[in-house]
Amino acid sequence: MSVDAIGLSESLLKGVKACGYKQLTPIQQQAIPVIRTGVDILASAQTGTGKTAAFTLPILDKLSHSAEEGVHILKALILTPTRELAIQVNENIQAYAQFMPLKSTAIYGGAGMAKQEKTLKEGVDILVATPGRLLEHMQLRNVSLSQVKCLVLDEADRMLDMGFLTDIERIASSFKHKHQTLMFSATFSNKVKTLANQLLHTPKTISVAKQNTTSGKVKQAVYWVSEARKRELLSELIGVNNWHQVMVFAGTRDSANQLAKELKLDGIKAALCHGEKSQGARNKALEQFISGDVRVLVATDVAARGLDIPSLPYVVNFHLPFLAEDYVHRVGRTGRAGKSGTAISLVSPKDEKFLGNIEELIGRRFDKIVLPGYEMTDAEYSASKKTISNTEKKNRYQATQEKNRSIAKKKTQVKSGKASVKTKKGRAGKRR
Repeated sequence: MSVDAIGLSESLLKGVKACGYKQLTPIQQQAIPVIRTGVDILASAQTGTGKTAAFTLPILDKLSHSAEEGVHILKALILTPTRELAIQVNENIQAYAQFMPLKSTAIYGGAGMAKQEKTLKEGVDILVATPGRLLEHMQLRNVSLSQVKCLVLDEADRMLDMGFLTDIERIASSFKHKHQTLMFSATFSNKVKTLANQLLHTPKTISVAKQNTTSGKVKQAVYWVSEARKRELLSELIGVNNWHQVMVFAGTRDSANQLAKELKLDGIKAALCHGEKSQGARNKALEQFISGDVRVLVATDVAARGLDIPSLPYVVNFHLPFLAEDYVHRVGRTGRAGKSGTAISLVSPKDEKFLGNIEELIGRRFDKIVLPGYEMTDAEYSASKKTISNTEKKNRYQATQEKNRSIAKKKTQVKSGKASVKTKKGRAGKRR
C-alpha cells in the first residue's frame, strides 16, 4: 500500500516522502487505521518492521489538524526503555514533522536536567521519555500530563525486563482523564499481557508475525565449537568472509572487554558498548561502527537495547543469552525493514541448555555446523562442560549485577528528584 493511500495531511505526507517512504510496511498498514479510530491497541511487531512510523504517523496526523504556530501543549507521550531508543524515536518524529509547526523532544537519564527543564517549560507537542527521567521531571513539576491524549509504550517487554513496571504504573496513575493507550512489544510475554490488562481498555490486538519468531529475512546458523576456541573461530569467520559491520553480543561487560581486546590483537578493529561505558563513549563507539572505522561492535544486552544501526548485516552471539526472548531481540537487530541479514551463534557444550530454550521458543531446530579444523575433542568437550559450574555462575552473576545497577541508578535518580522537590518546598516555607 502506498503512503499516498492513507490520507495523511499535506504537510505530514510531504515530510514522510522527504524521508524516502513510498510503501507502508505490514504493521503500518494494520495499525494506522486502527489507531485513527481512537481505540487502545496491543501490537506485536519485530524490530525493524516500521513500528515507530506505525504509531507516530497517526499521532502526527491528528495533531496536524489542531497545530498552531508558537503554541505547544503536550498532547502525546511516548515511553521507551532506553535513551538510545528515545533519541531515535524523537529524530524520526522530527523528520516526519519537518514541515509542520509541531515540537517534540526526548528526555532521558545521563543528560543534564537543566536543558531538558528549559525545553519542557517552553512547551512541546510530543514528548519521548524514559520512565525514570520522566518521573524526575514530574516530581519537579517541569511537565504536566493533564492534556495528554495519547500514551505510547514502545518496546513494552523491554521496559518490563529492565524493571520499569513500578515507574510505568506511577506514570499511568497520573492519567485521570480519558486518553488512548498504544502498547507495542516484540513479544507477548505473560508480563506484557498482565500490564496490558492493567492499562488498556478493550484493546484491539495487532500482530504481523507469529509470536516469538525471528524474521524470515535473517539467515541463522549455529557453529559448534569449544568455549576456548570461540574467539579464534569468530576472527576466522570475520576475516575469511570479509565481514564488515558485525555486532557481537557478549554475556558480560568483562567478557566484552576481553573479546574486544583479543579481536584487536587479531588485527580486527573493535569498539565496546556496555553499561560501564559513559554515554559519550557509547555514542562514539556507535558512530565509529556505523561509519566503518571499526568492523566489530562488541556489546552487552543492557547497552544494546534501542541502538539504531541502519542496514546491520551481521549479528553474532558469542554467548547465548540467559533468556530465550533476548535471542529474538538480538537477531532482530539485523534483517530490518525488509532487508536480509545473517545471525551466527557460537555454541559450546555449556550453551546447550540455552540453545534448547531458544529452539523451543521460536519453534525451530538448528543443525550444528562444525567448521573443519574446529572439531571438538573429548577433552575439549569435557573442559567446556566443566566451565559451567564456575564461569557460568560468574557470568550469570555479572549479567544480573549489570542489570541491577542499571535499575538501581534509575531509582536513585528518581529519589534524587524527590529530594530536590522537598528541598525546594522547604526553602519556600522558610521564605514565607
